[in-house]
This record gives sequence, structure tokens and C-alpha cells, in this order.
Amino acid sequence: MIRRILKNYRKNKRSPLVEPDEIFLDSKNLQNFDRQQFEGRIEKPISQRTIVFLSSFFLATILVFGGRLVYLQASKGDSYFERSENNILEKNILFANRGIIYDRNKKELAWNKKTDLENSENMSLVRSYLSPGFSHLLGYVSYPKQDTTGNYWQEDFIGKDGLEKQYNDRIQGENGSKMIEKTATGEIYSENIVNAPKQGPDLVTTIDSRVQMQLFTFIKNLAESGSFAGGAGIIMDVRNGEIITSTSFPEYNSEVLSLGTDKAEINQYITDKRKFFLDRDISGLYTPGSIVKPFFALGALNEGVIDPSKKILSTGSISIPNPYDKTKETVFKDWRANGWTNMAEAIAVSSDVYFYTIGGGFEGQKGIGIANIGKYAKMFGIGETTGVDLPDEKGGTIPSPEWKLKNFKGDPWRIGDTYHTAIGQYGFQVTPMEMVRADAAIANYGRLLTPHFILGDTAKENQFIAIDLKKEYFDVVHQGMRSAVTTGTATSLNVPYVQVAVKTGTAQLGVAKDRLNSWVMGFYPYENPKYAFVIMMESGPKGSASASSVARELLDWMSINTPEYFK
Repeated sequence: MIRRILKNYRKNKRSPLVEPDEIFLDSKNLQNFDRQQFEGRIEKPISQRTIVFLSSFFLATILVFGGRLVYLQASKGDSYFERSENNILEKNILFANRGIIYDRNKKELAWNKKTDLENSENMSLVRSYLSPGFSHLLGYVSYPKQDTTGNYWQEDFIGKDGLEKQYNDRIQGENGSKMIEKTATGEIYSENIVNAPKQGPDLVTTIDSRVQMQLFTFIKNLAESGSFAGGAGIIMDVRNGEIITSTSFPEYNSEVLSLGTDKAEINQYITDKRKFFLDRDISGLYTPGSIVKPFFALGALNEGVIDPSKKILSTGSISIPNPYDKTKETVFKDWRANGWTNMAEAIAVSSDVYFYTIGGGFEGQKGIGIANIGKYAKMFGIGETTGVDLPDEKGGTIPSPEWKLKNFKGDPWRIGDTYHTAIGQYGFQVTPMEMVRADAAIANYGRLLTPHFILGDTAKENQFIAIDLKKEYFDVVHQGMRSAVTTGTATSLNVPYVQVAVKTGTAQLGVAKDRLNSWVMGFYPYENPKYAFVIMMESGPKGSASASSVARELLDWMSINTPEYFK
């Protein structure tokens, strides 16, 4: 039977006959065969048409690639070889836009503009600054640096002072990069961005640039006309610690320092005795004079050494036995004979005799003593850094027996040292930022705030130290500072558009005492304090105009241009 089938198959190969191995395969299949393993299925051979199609496809592919290879190797081989030998592949930095610094009204204080630095082929960004009056606040930057081969060894803009330094990591952004192919002659053949640069976040500050620029101008004008070495001015919100202005004169040019190319001007900054690089607001240490008196008045009330209504007579001086010669007297002068004054009146007229007495004691009147003088000064943050968000802040100095022993070995503390410390003289040193913070704590009845420059910084706004003193004590000091404006040492600030409370101070300098620091600090509006201010004019001659004249000019200007601050 099988032989017959095979014979017929050989006669006609196209007959759809079954192969013998297929017959045997089917004969071994079980009933429940595994179809997933092709059990019980007959394999069919690949058709000739499919084979022809696949062969044609692969042949065409080989011909295409082969032709391209011949083209690149034979026709273009020499040119590509020359290009590979001569062209250079470089990775270039794409500098990120540094975040813009704004004032509270979104006025640009520091921004970016494009220019070509040092003939670099990469357009570097140049930092621009609002001027005048902002250099110490904003600071300056160090630009990316190249070596002689053109490679950048400093790839970032780095803040070197002020807010640029304080918030450098926050606003600097992230550089990108691109690949550039150049010919041997330096021509760009192709370029491709690998990573796009990311601009740094912007910074919105608490500063009102309008007020700050005017305050700087008034300070500058008085310094130059009145022969002061410099000056500083700060306005702070007594409710949350926001700094509205912070300016210092003289100042450097931020763009000049950033570029570093004007060597002559930079050298002038370095050699000028007026200290162009000193931010007087936070790093300048100055003898405060009488502006410390309100704090010691509070201390005397809290210690119970005097009733605020008790009057002390100032005939122009007090005298005590000379510690070196008992037959003689040591005289401590008042700035004038102020007559009988109670505490509020003594603040208003700035009676030195009154504060000698409540500070160190005299005759039958007990004083709070040098230890308590230090205690109450520190209670208001005097002599310490404020924590303001600027670099290089310094803390002041409150004289004490320990301080004297360290600085004047062998010379013991004397009652006269206590007297001088009680009126802000001797070795007393403060910064304007310390004093505006302390002033604000008087205005707001005992909340020692953290000054800050970033608008909406709720952590700083809610950060304060509570000073546990009675409200009626603060009221006495408020009354005295208001009376200074109406009848005392600051009548030039008795303006019709806002009620201001003020304490003035004149600190004598040097052995000859022929120069002085002029201070004015205060707050407004008097009935509902919102803003504290401090203005300091440094080392001017006796008889020159005072810091109060700057305050008056500023208040007049604000009454017209920014009246919202008086509401």
C-alpha cells in the first residue's frame, strides 16, 4: 500500500500527498496533545514568494548602505578626514540669569543686562544696580573667571557683599551648556545646546526705593556740606521688623567693583579715610550719646529707684570727690542747666544730670548701677547683633568693670565710669541697626523684633523677644520722646502732617572732644506707632547741622511723595 503511494507521488510531485514521517507522527499523537507545542499540527514549508521577497529586501538594504559607505569613504573621505583632524569640539557654558532683586513695589534694584566681557565669545551677563543709595544693601558680584587659555576656572556669578552675598545660593540660577564644533581657523561649524540654563528665582525686598534714595541724598548733602565723615539711616516697621530703608554714606559703585576693571576708582575706595566699604548700618560702631537714655529710664522705673514724677535739679553739673586727690572735686557737666525735671522732662531736654543720678546715684538718690545699665541695654538688644539678614553684622559694646579690666589693666571701675555710661559715652558703642531695633521695641511696647529685608518672610515677621516691662513705664518714655518734639531738643521735627516722638543724641569724640556723632531716633505716628527710624551723622565738627535736619527733610519729602507712611 505504501509502495503504491510513493510510486504515484514520484510520477506527480505536485500531488498533495502526505509524507511517511507525518503518518508516523500522527500515529503517535495522543488524544489530548499539547497544541502550544504544535502537537498534532502539520508544518508547512515557507513559500517561494516569501523567500524571494525577503531576499530582495536584504539585497536592497545592502546596496543602499554599501553605496553610502562608498560615497563617504571614496568621494568624501578626504574632506571628513581633514575635518576630524582640524575641527575642535568644545563645551561652552550658558550662563544663567541671576534672579532680579526688587523693592517692595517691584521696582528693580539689581538686574541683568547682556554685554561682551573681556572679548569673550560667550555673551556673559552683567549685573546692573539702582543708584545712588543701595550699594551696601545690595552688594556686588564676582563674575565668572577665565584662565589664559579661555577655560573658566570660576563658572558662576558669586555674591560678594550685601543681599547678593546673603542670598547668593537662592538667586544664582543654574548654568547650562552647549557643544560647539569649530574649524582650525576658529570658525563655528555647528553648535547644539545640551542643557538649557535655568534662571534664579527673584528676590522681593521690604525696601521702598523711593524713600531710600531720598534719605541717602539728604545724608550725603549734609555730610559734604557739614564736614561729616559719613552717615547712615534706617526706617523699620515696628509691627513686623520689615526694613523700609537701609542706606549708608559714602558708598562704592557696585558695578565698578563687580567688573573690577576701573583700578583707579577701586584704589580710591581703598585709600579714602571715609571708609567706602563700611556698611555703617550694620558694621559701623559708634558712640551713641543720649539716645540710650530712654532705655535706662525704663530700667530705673522697673527697678523702683525713682518715681517718674520726682524732679531732679540740674544746675549744669554735679561734683564728687576726686578719687586721686580727695581735696579736689571731679565735675560731671550737663550740656546746659536744665533746672528741675521729672523723668519725661529729662528725656525731652536730655538732662545729663538726671541720668547721671538715676544711673550711678547721687547724694540721696539711688541709681540702678552699672550692672543694671548693662542688663537693660541688653534687654533691648543693645550691644548684640540683631540677626538681620545681611553679612558681616557686628555687635556693639556696653562698658562694664570686666570690659575696663580687659582694656585698661590696673585701672579699677569708678563711679564716674558709670555716669558716663549712663549717658551713652565712655566706651559705649552701637550700630544704627541695633538702635532702630531697640527704638522699635519702645514704640511697640516691648516686642524686640528681628529686622529683615525679604518681603513676606513670615518666619522673621513672627520672630521676636517679649520684654516684660509695664505698659505705664513705656507710656512715660513715649511722653518724654513726644515732648522732645514739642518743647525739647527736637522741635525742628514738630511737623503738622504727622506726630513724631524723638530722642536726639550728641556723642563727643576723641580726647579733645572737638568732633561729634549726631543721632536722632524716633517713631511715628505717635498715637499708633508703625515705623521707627534712626539717622546717624558720623564725626562732624561742633556747631554743624544735626541728624535732625536730615530727618526733617525726609519727613517733608515723604509727606508729599509717600504720605501712606503717615496714616
